[in-house]
Amino acid sequence: MTILEKQEQKFLNQKDSPFIKSNFTPVVNKIQAKIPEKLQATLDTAFYMGFHLVFEKANSLIEKTYNKDNIDVEYDLNNYALEKYMSKKHLKTLDKSSKQSKTINESIAAIEGAVLGLLGIGLPDIPLFLGVIIKTINEIALSYGYHYTSNEEKAYILYLICAAMTKEDLRKVYDQKIERLGKAIDADTPIDIDLKAVMKETSDLLSNTLLTAKFIQGLPIVGVIGGVVNPLMVNKIGKYTRIKYKKRYLLSKLNPAGIID
Repeated sequence: MTILEKQEQKFLNQKDSPFIKSNFTPVVNKIQAKIPEKLQATLDTAFYMGFHLVFEKANSLIEKTYNKDNIDVEYDLNNYALEKYMSKKHLKTLDKSSKQSKTINESIAAIEGAVLGLLGIGLPDIPLFLGVIIKTINEIALSYGYHYTSNEEKAYILYLICAAMTKEDLRKVYDQKIERLGKAIDADTPIDIDLKAVMKETSDLLSNTLLTAKFIQGLPIVGVIGGVVNPLMVNKIGKYTRIKYKKRYLLSKLNPAGIID
């Protein structure tokens, strides 16, 4: 757990360099202030509807892009070996499939990001982009034995996206939400989840992040393209997701009764 906790703290404590803070952040702030409210509202709604589509109707389609049964069987075998031997070798085997899925999905995001239309992102493409993100998280979750059909687990997934896409103090706030929610889920504690509210919160945050990035693409000095922005986002979300699901898995081995402290 010590190495994993160090990785977690390193991710949570990531800060912008002084150069970025003094030169890049003011530009971003100015851009955010100039984004038309109507455009922001349109994109917020598009992301919300995208999440609704992905969670309510498209999850079965997303599952066709990977072999869920194979991942489940691989997890069962690795989990059995870990419970019997609890060695680093078997833990690395458990990690392997989650890392592979993240890498593949970054490539998909790069292709998808390179062909986006309006401001570098077309509204019809938003469900596709969200689908890549959810596919990444789903595969990592399955790799550690977690399924994603309940509203509680869907909220957990949305908070993972929020934490990965925010900075410093706010990232830590989301991380605490994730910790509490994960422990409650694993302890079978009744939870009152307003999934629509969490989807709205995540949609607003993600659309603002992506819209700012797409506006920056128009700046010749920065020159970021969709084929770079989108896989970077998938990479960051995937990295954090793997840390949190691996931590939940290891805690379940240390605390099999799921007792919340």
